[in-house]
Amino acid sequence: MRIMAGAAVVAEYQAEPDVDPLLGPRPYLHPVRTLGGVPVTDALPEDHRWHLGVSVAMQDADGVNLWGGRTYVRGQGYTWLEDHGRIAHVEWLPAPGAGFAERLHWLSPAGEVLLTEVRTVRAEPAALGWELSFSYALSADRDVRLGSPATNGRPDGAGYGGFFWRAAPGPATTFTPRHEGEDAVNGSAEPWVALTGPGPYTLVFRGLSDDDRWFVRTANGGYAGVCAALAFEKELVVRSGVPLERNLTVLVADGLLTREQIAA
Repeated sequence: MRIMAGAAVVAEYQAEPDVDPLLGPRPYLHPVRTLGGVPVTDALPEDHRWHLGVSVAMQDADGVNLWGGRTYVRGQGYTWLEDHGRIAHVEWLPAPGAGFAERLHWLSPAGEVLLTEVRTVRAEPAALGWELSFSYALSADRDVRLGSPATNGRPDGAGYGGFFWRAAPGPATTFTPRHEGEDAVNGSAEPWVALTGPGPYTLVFRGLSDDDRWFVRTANGGYAGVCAALAFEKELVVRSGVPLERNLTVLVADGLLTREQIAA
C-alpha cells in the first residue's frame, strides 16, 4: 500500500510481509522517503535482520518475543529460544481522511491472541517536509506484561520496545532541545528528539506518554534508530479492558534542521 503526503508518495506499507518466523513477522512501513526522495528507513539489514522499517513490537510480551532475533535472558544474555510470536493484520477499518486504519493480533507461538491492536497511520504535508502520524492502541482480555532487554537484566540502556524506526544506513547524529549525542539522548523524556543522516535528512519524533522514554542509537553505535520505548526501565502492564494508547508523530524533512527551526 502506498502512503501519500498530498500528491507525493512518501512510504509503502507492508501489511502482510513474508518474513522469517525468527525475525518477528509484523506489518511495517518501508521504504519511507523525504519529499526529495531521500530514503530514511532500512529493513532486514544484515546487522539486525529483525529491524523492519517503521513498526511496533516488543521483545517480551508475557514471555513471547515479538521483536525477533534472540531473547535477552537474565544471567545468560541473548539466547535463541522457541518463543517467537508474530503480529498479524486482521482487517482494515474505516479511516478518516488520508491514510489507513487496521486491526491486528499479537500472537503467541501457538497462535493465542495476546493483544489486539488498532492502528491508524496517515501522512500530511508540513512546513518543513511532511509528517507521519502513527497511533496505536493495545487491548487485552487479561493483564499482559510488556518487558524489554533492560527490564530482563541488560544493563546498558537497552530498554527498547514499542514504536521503532530503523533509519537508513550511514552515520547519524541525534539531539533534543537540551541534549546532544546518543549517550545523553538515550533514556531521556524530552518533548522531541531529532535524528539526522546522510542525504541529508532530519527526522523529528514527538509524542512520548506516561513513563515512556526515548531509546536512541546512532550509526556510531552500530546502527541508527529511534524508539518510543514502553518499558525502558520497568515493565508495563496492559490491563484487561483498559486499552494502552500511544500517538506518535514524525516530521520527515530534507536537509539538516536546527534546534531553532524545529522549535518554531
